[in-house]
Amino acid sequence: MIKKILAAGLLAVTAAAVCSFIPPKPAPAPNVVVIFMDDMGYGDPAVYGGGPYKTPNLDRMAARGIRFTHFYAAQAVCSASRAGLLTGCYPNRIGIHGALWPTAPTALSNEEETIAELLKAKGYSTGMVGKWHLGSKPPFLPLQHGFDEYLGLPYSNDMWPVHYDGKPITDTANNRGKYPPLPLIEGNNTIRIIKTLDDQAELTSLYTERACRFIKAHKNKPFFLYMAHSMPHVPIAVSQKYKGRSGAGLFGDLMEELDASVGAVMKTLEENGLDKNTLVIFTSDNGPWLNYGNHAGNTGGLREGKGTSFEGGQRVPCLMQWPAQIPAGIVSNAVASTIDILPTVATICGAKLPARKIDGLNILPLLKQEKGANPRDHFVYYYGVNSLEAIRKGKYKLVFPHKARTYKNNLPGYDGFPGAQPNIPVPLALYDLSSDPGETLDVQKQFPDVVKELEALADQYRQTLGDDLKDIKGTERREPGKVAMK
Repeated sequence: MIKKILAAGLLAVTAAAVCSFIPPKPAPAPNVVVIFMDDMGYGDPAVYGGGPYKTPNLDRMAARGIRFTHFYAAQAVCSASRAGLLTGCYPNRIGIHGALWPTAPTALSNEEETIAELLKAKGYSTGMVGKWHLGSKPPFLPLQHGFDEYLGLPYSNDMWPVHYDGKPITDTANNRGKYPPLPLIEGNNTIRIIKTLDDQAELTSLYTERACRFIKAHKNKPFFLYMAHSMPHVPIAVSQKYKGRSGAGLFGDLMEELDASVGAVMKTLEENGLDKNTLVIFTSDNGPWLNYGNHAGNTGGLREGKGTSFEGGQRVPCLMQWPAQIPAGIVSNAVASTIDILPTVATICGAKLPARKIDGLNILPLLKQEKGANPRDHFVYYYGVNSLEAIRKGKYKLVFPHKARTYKNNLPGYDGFPGAQPNIPVPLALYDLSSDPGETLDVQKQFPDVVKELEALADQYRQTLGDDLKDIKGTERREPGKVAMK
């Protein structure tokens, strides 16, 4: 009898223990915010040496996360760069090049999978504000590429029938006068026409308010926010609140307003208890448009700027903050790129990678500062329709003969007007970027084996992605979306 009572008691205790065991809740899925600037140079944020204006919010991001010193846009021009960011592909793989005009016959194909589509399949809310530039009409606007919400411009803010001085163009012989009115789009519909520089001055605050509203509205479930500012791409303009505030001219005023926009997003995350589990990525689509002089930024001493495969055109500032996972105050000298954002975010959020081949690599080990992490061994610099203009491996960069614009042969413009940016021949050259980031000393004669190694690696890309400079089509290129022309 005593044994039966003891056995019964043991069963009761065991049952109670089982019933009281509640498995721990899984960690909430992280949110992701990508803040993408337009034409912001490597040397523009104060933490990269910019000034004399101040960018305290970007400084704080760097202090709380990781600052990259060798981070590359997918290509040194608007549409191609954005295609690379959102799809994880070198843009020439998916048929996107240059800056798409309002009447461009091509767009980002709906067969390509974007970050938004991958995360939406995981139950994320997805929103975009700002410049799209991957197709200006349905079915190629953001809502057809995985975003639940969109407010912004369909292309660059200088694609409008307005002169550099802000006055409407009435001369029909002026090609700029042939642009259609510049639309502000919500969803798939135009809700307003941007007509003046005063209208442009509202864009930064308009985007910021909508971004913060999106965060608040979706704070109870995981979200992906893509915030693509229209500036500091020209024409630059600032709200009355920031006009004259920096003491460093209109560009300085704009940098402080853009920095405040970042601060507003960060504050919204913090006020809603989301900052520790949100990965925030800040970077730029390419380097500065230097021929606009005091309305353009700087490269921090890197060679040339936007529209070139030199470092000033393609190496961009990049800050990442995720307090739950990324150690604070890290400076990374490893090579990484915007094409690496998609596979990294997919890994972090447990999303599937695209069915089609991509070029990006998962850099999460780099973000977590795992020992020996160096995911990206090399990087290729394509430009134009499909020209392989340079390749980098480790500290060495081999530049192939091609024609490229230069900002060095003419004085830049002033107060919104451009200077000349002629094309010049560029010879074969090898640069050691560790000691010569300005690409001034050709060391190919000293290191012929390095030249040979990089040439062989470039040939592999020529076979798959092609190279117009060698008249090679490539076996792995895909077609862009085709826009129905009226």
